[in-house]
Amino acid sequence: MSAIIEVKHLTKSFKELNAVDDLSFSVEEGQVYGFLGQNGAGKSTTIRMLLTLITPTSGSIEMFGMNLRTHRKEILKQTGAVIERPDLYKYLTALENIRIFSKLSGDKKTDAELMQHLERVDLAARANSKVKTYSQGMKQRLGLACAMVHDPKLIILDEPTNGLDPQGIADMRNMIIMLRRDMGKTLLVSSHLLSEMEMMADSLLIINKGKKVVEGKMQDLLNPETVTAELVTENMSVAKHFLDQSEWKDNYQPASNGTLKIELPKARLTELHRQLAMNNVPVWSLRPLHTLEDYFLSQTKA
Repeated sequence: MSAIIEVKHLTKSFKELNAVDDLSFSVEEGQVYGFLGQNGAGKSTTIRMLLTLITPTSGSIEMFGMNLRTHRKEILKQTGAVIERPDLYKYLTALENIRIFSKLSGDKKTDAELMQHLERVDLAARANSKVKTYSQGMKQRLGLACAMVHDPKLIILDEPTNGLDPQGIADMRNMIIMLRRDMGKTLLVSSHLLSEMEMMADSLLIINKGKKVVEGKMQDLLNPETVTAELVTENMSVAKHFLDQSEWKDNYQPASNGTLKIELPKARLTELHRQLAMNNVPVWSLRPLHTLEDYFLSQTKA
C-alpha cells in the first residue's frame, strides 16, 4: 500500500518549548491510524501542522505524494477533519449547516445528496432540527458528515469521542470502522481512549513530550497471546445467542458485573468486533483487559 501521509523530522518550537521534536511517521492508504499520547505530548500540534493551521519550524510533510508547503490547495481538497468539537451553527438546522460546508468546499451538492450524508451518520430524521437541540454525540456525527461532504480520501479526527457517553462513543467507533471498511477511507485518529483505539486501529503511533516513542502495526506491537476481553452490550440475550453460534461458544462466560468475558488472541479483537457488528449485536464496548493501556503506560512513563 502507498503512503497517504509521510512526515519526516517534523519540529515545532514555541520559544523554548519543542512541542513536536524531530517527529517522523507514515500513514498507509486504507488504514485507521491511531495517534496516541498523553496531554501535552504534541498530538494536536502535529495535527494542526498537517492541516496547515500552524507552520512547522522545520521538517517536511508530504500527503498524497505532494509537498504540503507547495501543494496546499490540492491536498486539502482531498482531506476532511474534525478538530475536537466541530464548529457548527447552532441556530441553523443540520441540513443548513452541511449545505454551508458544501458551498465552502466548492463542491456544491443538491439537498438530496446532502441528505445521503446525513443518512450515513444517522441524522436524516433530524435534518430539519436546529443544532442547538442536538446532543454532543449528534453534534460530533454532524461534524463528521460536514467533514465528509466533499468526499475526501483522508479524514483526520482529533479526539472524536471527547465528552461522549458510552452510546455516543460506540456510534463514533462504528462510523470510523464503516468509513474504512465500506468506503475505503484512510483515517488518522487521535484519542485518549485506549480500549477504543485497540478495536479500531490497524497501526499506532505513540508520542511523548513531542518525540516518537514507538510506531508500528497493532498486531506487531502487542503481545499476541490470549487475553480476556470484556464485552458490554445493551442486549445480553442477543450477544449470548450470537456467541453460542460462533467459534467462541466455549470461550465466554457471564461476569458478575453484567458483562461478558471472552478469551481470544489479542490480534483477533478487531475481527470479533466486526462480527458482532455484522450480526447486529449492540456493542457499547469490547475491551481487552491489561493490553494496550499497559503497553501505552510502559512506553510513556517518565
